Amino acid sequence: KMVDPTLAEMGKNLNEAMKILEDNQRKVEEENEKKYARKDIPGPLQGSGQDMVSILQLVQNLMHGEEEEETSQTYRLQNVGEQGHMALLGHSLAAYISVLDRERLRKLTTRILSDTTLWLCRLFRYENGSAYYHEDDREGLLKICRLVIHTHYEDYTVEGFNVLYTKQPVIYMSSAGRSGLGQALCNQLGLPLSCMCRVPCNTMFGSQHQMDVALLDRLIKDDVESGKLPLLLVANAGTPGAGHTDKLGRLKELCEQYNMWLHVEGVNLATLALGYVSSSVLAATKCDSITLTLGCWLGLPAVPAVTLYRHEDPSLSLAAGLTSSQPVEKLRALPLWLSLQYLGHDGIVARIKQASQLSQRLLENLKNLDFIKTSVEDELSSPVVVFKFFQEYSNRGM
Repeated sequence: KMVDPTLAEMGKNLNEAMKILEDNQRKVEEENEKKYARKDIPGPLQGSGQDMVSILQLVQNLMHGEEEEETSQTYRLQNVGEQGHMALLGHSLAAYISVLDRERLRKLTTRILSDTTLWLCRLFRYENGSAYYHEDDREGLLKICRLVIHTHYEDYTVEGFNVLYTKQPVIYMSSAGRSGLGQALCNQLGLPLSCMCRVPCNTMFGSQHQMDVALLDRLIKDDVESGKLPLLLVANAGTPGAGHTDKLGRLKELCEQYNMWLHVEGVNLATLALGYVSSSVLAATKCDSITLTLGCWLGLPAVPAVTLYRHEDPSLSLAAGLTSSQPVEKLRALPLWLSLQYLGHDGIVARIKQASQLSQRLLENLKNLDFIKTSVEDELSSPVVVFKFFQEYSNRGM
């Protein structure tokens, strides 16, 4: 039974990369080295060790389960393509780089982090931004919430929840936003669910998926009058359900009026990399923070999400966990550093452009169906970007 070619190739590439990095300085082990032959080693762990092909065969068996041979042929690894190999290579390289001496590690990680952050800020028109790289795409917003709490509550570091108790913080998000996001934030921040305010969307006119700005204004006023502290607003540039973009310009003005932080997420942020960007999405570049999910936008496996933000106090960013003094944590950016260089500016833009065109074509086909009754006025200016469709196309070599 053959090892899946993609899995074998990945193992080969990673193995060769390690050999190149070591610059032929690996010492050959003594042939007469003592070999372990203990009989009490449990399970399949062999005393003499196994070669890479055997281990990859075991991994493949675990991935495919116990299917019969004729049915297992349908369970092939997704073809990640060459650009995907660069992202996967980044994880192995990060582990390898982490063993360098401290000073060399510091210089290398600083370069990787500064390069990647600069490229992303330029690509997505987010001037003078800092970046936080994270595996869970909610983690960036969580750390931003901590930053804003530290900013508004001066004694938070010492007093903790006591300062929040005297003036309860409020986080606002759209009812059309991601389900479960508010509860996840409250759980991680140790806040009661009453700190989360879900803002209804327009129902009488306009989009049924855009946040009602006038109603939000009233909700904030009510909270201020009751002694609460409006803290942060989560807006959407592409809602999960219908791909609508909130009125980000008006929301930014409202946030400035109440000294609130404005965070934006959603797939339409990808279109910031294109030559033409609708004004509704372009307004996201003036917001306090945005989260980019480059993995699904560019068809890259195992790359982190990125939250770009602007804040003047590095000590508060450190306290919130947005920056770290540990060089190894900065290596999270390495898979992206490799992948962005491999694709290049033109390759990145081409992928996002094709995804956008596919989604517009899909939207036009949907509008021709009789059962589609929803308003499409803001989809035309801010199209739904169906990256899942594009990822399938790109993985087929299109």
